[in-house]
Formats: sequence, structure tokens, C-alpha cells
Amino acid sequence: MSMTGKGAADILIPSLYFHKTGEDNTKKTLLMAAKRAEELGVKHILVATTSGKTGTLAAEVFKGKNVVVVTHSMGFAEPDHQELRPAFRKKIEALGAKILTCQHAFGGVGRAVRKKLGTYELEEIMAYTLRIFGQGTKVAIEIALMAVDAGLVPLSEPCLSIGGTGEGADTALLLMPSNAQTFFDLRVMEILAKPRMG
Repeated sequence: MSMTGKGAADILIPSLYFHKTGEDNTKKTLLMAAKRAEELGVKHILVATTSGKTGTLAAEVFKGKNVVVVTHSMGFAEPDHQELRPAFRKKIEALGAKILTCQHAFGGVGRAVRKKLGTYELEEIMAYTLRIFGQGTKVAIEIALMAVDAGLVPLSEPCLSIGGTGEGADTALLLMPSNAQTFFDLRVMEILAKPRMG
């Protein structure tokens, strides 16, 4: 099934817009994304997780697909600390999903400049700009860059990328990913779920 290009028919798909952000939307977001993945034959699923709870649920819902669970980087919350809980890590890996822990595409050295010198760098300005669509949208786009840079999803196929606001998942995007260095080649194809506000 061709999703783009000449001769492709216009399509009408459902989108789910939540009245509030956060964890209560996780199951609906994952199920909406799973339904669309089956309709389109999408094989690559990206999901952000902090503790591992959302990552475990996604690994269960998308079992059999290339599921990449993206964590916060080591030391994100405090020095020498990983927020992904060992019990969830074990479950995620047992379900066949991959775990990606690396520097955030919209963080890193730029964040260090802000913390030390009190001025924002380009990648954090980009992150704030994406947040006008919601925190989950920013996260979903960011983890797509990270997964491609890590070689865990190809550039040549669309993927479903799932993020959230605070805890859980409330945003699901179908997108063509890109490397961070070619960020402007990334294309959001469909918005399957997101909060209306927040």
C-alpha cells in the first residue's frame, strides 16, 4: 500500500483528541496506534518511557513488531541515576522490545549551556516550538530522531512514534523519521492522538 506519492488517494482517518494530558490516556493512545499500525502494515514502533510502565504496555500491545522503548538519559533526573526501573526493563526485554538510552536530541550540551550561562541554545528553542503542539508531540518527534541516530529504525519506512505529557502516553504520530542532522527531512504524516490542550 502506497502512503504517499502521485496517484495516492486522499484519506480520512479518525484522530483522538483528549480533554486532558497524561497517564489516563495511555491505553487509548496505544490501542489507537496499534489499530493504525495494522491497517498500514507499520512495523516500527517507538515509545517514550520514564519508569518503564508505558514501555512495558507498548511492548505488550505491539509484540512482534520492532518496538523501541526510549528512556531518559542516564543522569537526567539526578547524577548517576537511571529512571527506568529494573523490573520494567526485564519485562520489556522479555517481550522482545529494544531499549534505547542515549542523549536527548533536543537536550545535551545545549541544556548545559542554559543551566550554566542562563541562555537557551537552538535545540531547546526547537523543543519549545514543537511544544506548541503539545509536550507529547515534541517527545514523539525527538525519540524518532534518537532511534534513527542509534540505527534502530530505518529512514526508508514510516514508524509510529508515541510520547506523553508527564507520565504515560497521550500522543501518537505516524511519521517518516530522520537523523537529527537532517531534522528538517522528518515528516509528520498523521496525528492519531493528542491532547487538545496542555
